[in-house]
Parts: sequence; C-alpha cells; structure tokens
Amino acid sequence: MRVVRGLLARRDTATAAGDRSPWRCLRSRSMRWWSAANLVSNLGTWMQLTVQNLLVLQLTGSAATTGLSLSVQAAPGLLFGLLGGAVVDRLPRKLTAAVSQALLAMVAFATAALVAFDMLNVPLLMVLAGITGLIATVDGPATALLGNDLVPEKDVPSAIALGSVVHSVGRLAGTALAAVGIATIGTAGAYAVNGVSFLFVTAVIPFLRLQPHARAEAAAAAARPRGAKAERGSGGLAFFLSRRSLVALAVIAAVSAVLGRNYQLTLATLVTGPLDGGAGAYGLVSALLAAGGIVGAVLAGRLRKPTVRLVALLAAAGGLLQLVAGLSPVLLMLLVMVIPMAIVESVSDTATTTVLQTDPPAHMRGRVLGVWRSVSTAWGLAGPPLLGLLVQGAGERGALVLGGAVIAGVIGAGALAERRRRAGGRPAALPVPEPVPAYGTAA
Repeated sequence: MRVVRGLLARRDTATAAGDRSPWRCLRSRSMRWWSAANLVSNLGTWMQLTVQNLLVLQLTGSAATTGLSLSVQAAPGLLFGLLGGAVVDRLPRKLTAAVSQALLAMVAFATAALVAFDMLNVPLLMVLAGITGLIATVDGPATALLGNDLVPEKDVPSAIALGSVVHSVGRLAGTALAAVGIATIGTAGAYAVNGVSFLFVTAVIPFLRLQPHARAEAAAAAARPRGAKAERGSGGLAFFLSRRSLVALAVIAAVSAVLGRNYQLTLATLVTGPLDGGAGAYGLVSALLAAGGIVGAVLAGRLRKPTVRLVALLAAAGGLLQLVAGLSPVLLMLLVMVIPMAIVESVSDTATTTVLQTDPPAHMRGRVLGVWRSVSTAWGLAGPPLLGLLVQGAGERGALVLGGAVIAGVIGAGALAERRRRAGGRPAALPVPEPVPAYGTAA
C-alpha cells in the first residue's frame, strides 16, 4: 500500500510539474500546428517589413517617408481597432482568421507583382500599407484568440508565452533573412514568400481542433440576440472603461510604454553618449535585450493565473531597474542590468496579454482587444517623440532615471488608492457589478 501511495504521490508531483511547464500548451496537436504556422508567418512578415523599409528608402531616399509608411500601416489600428474587435466577436473565429490571412496573402502577392513589373510607386505602396493595417485590425485579435481556443483554459498563459517566443524568433530570423532574400530572390520574391507564408496559415486553420470550452463559447455567442446591448460595436469601449482591471492595465502600459519601453532610443543615447560606447556596444545591448525577452517569455509560460497586481509589480520593478541602469557609471554595469530589464518586461507583457484575452467574458474579448489595439497604437505613436523631448531636456541619464521613477511612482500611487478604496468599503446602495472572469482573477 505504501508503494502504491508513493507511486500516486510521484505521479501527482509529475502532473503538477507538467501543469507548470512553459511548454505545456504543446500537448495539444492543434497548438503544435498553429505554432509552426505562426513561426512561418512571422518569418515572412518580418522579412517583408525589412524589405519594405529598404524599398521605400530606395524609391525616395527619405528616412521620413520610410517612417511615414510605418505610420500609415499603424493608423488603421488607431482608427478602426474597435470595429475590428467587434467583427471578431460576431463571426466564427476560424473563418475570420482564415479569411484575414488569405487577404494579407493577396496584398503581399499584389505588391510582389507591382515590384516585378516595375509599377510600384510611393503612393501605391502607402495604399497597400494602409490596406494591410486595416486587415490587421481584424486579423490581430482573431488569430490571438484562436490560439487560446486550441488549449485548455489553464494553459492559455503557456500558449501566449509560446506565441511571444515565436514572435521574437521570427523577428530576429526574419530580419536576418531579409538581406539573404534580397540577394537571392529579389524584393519581389521576398514579398511573394510572405504571401506564401500567409497561405500556409490559411491552409492550416481548417484542420485546427477547438477545445470544448471554445466550442461552448462559440455556440453561446451564436445564440445571443444580435440586438443585445453587449453586441453593439460601441459596447467595447464602454465595457472596457467599466472594468477597473482593464483601465488599470491601460494606465500601467501607457506610462511604461512612453517612459520605459523605448530602449532603442534611451539606451542608444546612453551607450553612445555618457558611456562612450560605439555601434558595437549598442549592438551588444540590443542582443542582450532580445535574449532577455526570450528568456522572459519562457518563464512567463509557467504562469497560471496572472493578475493586474502581478503586472503592476513587474512594471514597478522594471521602472526601478531602469532607474538603476540610468545611473550606470560604466558599460559593464549597464550590460548586467539589461537582461533583468528585458526579462521583467517580457513576463509583464505576457501577463498583460493573458489578462486581456481571458478576463473579459468570451463574447467581449474581440472588442477588448480592439480597444487595446487603438489605445496602444496611440501611445506607440506618441511615445517616441515625447521621450525624445525628455532626453533633450533631462539628458540621457535623466530620461532613464526620471522615467523609471515616474513609472514606479504612478504604480505605487495607484496601489495606495486601491488599498484605501477597499479599506473604505463599497456603498451598499451603489454596487459596482463586474462580470465573472472566464479565467484568471482581476486585481
């Protein structure tokens, strides 16, 4: 009997360890196929984006125009993110993702043909970039939520973390492959390869098998009356603003993004300025940031029920690490600080994404992601210029130190205000209803 109990205890320990494995989502065959398809797609996307920047420079010789093409592609996310999220909530997810991927493939093939026949000019390229961004307002939330539908709810953080690893690897490898692609198959060939990568994802989607919870949620959404208040396109923003947890996430992310995430600007100026490093030193810092991000994504895969409180703690820790990095007297100390900064940022991003994709009711998740796309695009566009002004006014070190202090201070003030609110209690006559989260808990 003792032997049996020992074997059962050992089995339970192994099961618990497996439930905490960062790769546990790969036990799903559909998730394995989906991850492979995503890797192929990311490789093609980042290769095309790199080639696109080089193509604009070749056509115009203007860095400003290159930046404008990126802004044109991002603008639909700001303007139509709410609408895209509503579309995702109303239509079958597999169908929506397959159609959006096929449309992205058509845009890539059209661009390849225009390049091949020497018919592409800057206005046409801008139009194609805008169309790509518009399709992405639907494709982004559709593909993100589809990945979650392929695994049990408890494995969603693992799926999101794996997606982050796939994204990072695809970005690094796709950027490196761009130079090889231009030399071997040309610019048109690089666009065509990206089109094929989208078609590969489109071909995989019909064979993916949804988990029971996803099928039940889809059935419930199909049965919900179309005229219900929750089904209106504008309901996404109202719902988002009614959830303290989501508003808190937005505040944390906005402050962190503007003052703490643009390391390509702040660390570049610090390394090449006060620390007297060159391009090679900044390249090493960038490589360490990328490596730390991948390590953080793997660690984040062990999360099971991340909360807003965890995101806040991680963001505050990141702000303090940034503050210390800004005070680094020598390059070696900065190199030591960069890895934990990247790890904390990566874990925080995964935790944030998990809360966004699982805390709202299933029929509102597309709209929540649509709202998030709009607001994150806004601070993504406004952040670099504002941070540049801060660097000019406070100096290279001052921007890092002041930014880190403000991030930690804002989060500390928010935590103190929440503690006082809870200590004071909630008026019985004015309850604040909050939907029960489908997964995880809101802080």
